[in-house]
Amino acid sequence: MITLTEENYLKALYRLSLETEEISVKDIADSLDIKMSTVNSMIKRLAEKKLLRYEKYKAIELTEKGKKMALHILRKHRLTELFLSKVMGLGWEEVHDIAEQIEHIQSDLFFDRIDEMLGHPKFDPHGEPIPDANGKLPVFKATQLSEGVINKKYKLTGVLNHETAFLKFLDSVGLSIGSVIVIKDIQDFDRSMSVLLNNKSKTIFSQTVCENLLVV
Repeated sequence: MITLTEENYLKALYRLSLETEEISVKDIADSLDIKMSTVNSMIKRLAEKKLLRYEKYKAIELTEKGKKMALHILRKHRLTELFLSKVMGLGWEEVHDIAEQIEHIQSDLFFDRIDEMLGHPKFDPHGEPIPDANGKLPVFKATQLSEGVINKKYKLTGVLNHETAFLKFLDSVGLSIGSVIVIKDIQDFDRSMSVLLNNKSKTIFSQTVCENLLVV
């Protein structure tokens, strides 16, 4: 049996593994905003359960068992977010905290039923891929808007920043998954972009905003 706290660690480890090849105790502590001494204790416990590999002064990595479990938790989280958004009508800035609580329900039947009701979706409200029941992720290609070029038309497929303030900002300018973005100008000084949204409104995005928008 795995605890709620252990599930949160596995999820954090999986996300960190996508960002860096060598995960340290400090990386985990920073990600979860907890003390390194607390992380050390949990890492030893997860290693005993064969969910990760850890040796002193070496990088931490998930085992195949640990990765499979992490993807299972992400599946539950992302299915829940989509259910809250699509069925219950909550905004994409509102679903994360609720899904953080629901993802710890142990019933696979519960989440499989959600998956069935939603038509076996491949992406959550933020454009994040949803692992299937076997832990397999859908293949998709996307780039950051910050890598885009002038006068090319892009479609928003996801966001890297899920913070409420950022999502509310996107709402305020009328941007959502599927929106069309055309880059009209790029400033050499700070790489901010003048963009046309959905062939209607013009606005300026900072480099930070552009780096957090995934497009195709």
